[in-house]
Amino acid sequence: MNDLPRADFSAKPTLIGERVLLRPFLLDEDASALRSILQDPEVGRLTGSDHGPVDPEPWDDAAEQRMRAWYGTRHEQSDRLDLAVVERATGTCVGEAVLNEWDSGNRSCNFRIAVAAAGQARGLGTEAVRLIVGYGFERLGLHRISLGVFSFNPRARRAYEKAGFVVEGVRRDALLYDGGWVDDIVMSILAPEWERHRGHPASGR
Repeated sequence: MNDLPRADFSAKPTLIGERVLLRPFLLDEDASALRSILQDPEVGRLTGSDHGPVDPEPWDDAAEQRMRAWYGTRHEQSDRLDLAVVERATGTCVGEAVLNEWDSGNRSCNFRIAVAAAGQARGLGTEAVRLIVGYGFERLGLHRISLGVFSFNPRARRAYEKAGFVVEGVRRDALLYDGGWVDDIVMSILAPEWERHRGHPASGR
């Protein structure tokens, strides 16, 4: 146990894959993509931020300042890791990937990801999941990474399963959306599982 790496969330790495790279946010470059994610009603629905169909509120100076204050301070956080998802072919930000809710005593944390419409359905999200989860296990010494995905988001669930997450339970009726109740599916991946397949459970490599 003594040879395990000590989790250091204060380090903000750049993780390079075949089609995407994850890096700290650069507001001048990433603001447009982040703005589109925050204003996208579908992102709000799939993340549980909204509780019914709504028109996006006008983007005013206050909203811009809140966004810049949030993303501008991600590099200062010592208990979580927030990285921009960047498509390598274009150099543009298409989303964010986050390890948060760190439980140091149990070497576990939560994972979440948001990808703009421009970056969806091309495998970019799945590769981003593998990159940050691999970093969590191999560099931060985590034992467990968990997430929640709502039952009306089967595409995200498939992406998580491709990266090795497994369903471990269901939080029934966890979200009230547009007058109906939606289950929250709890998924996780453990360090021994990652060591066995490195995010490719289908191939077993």
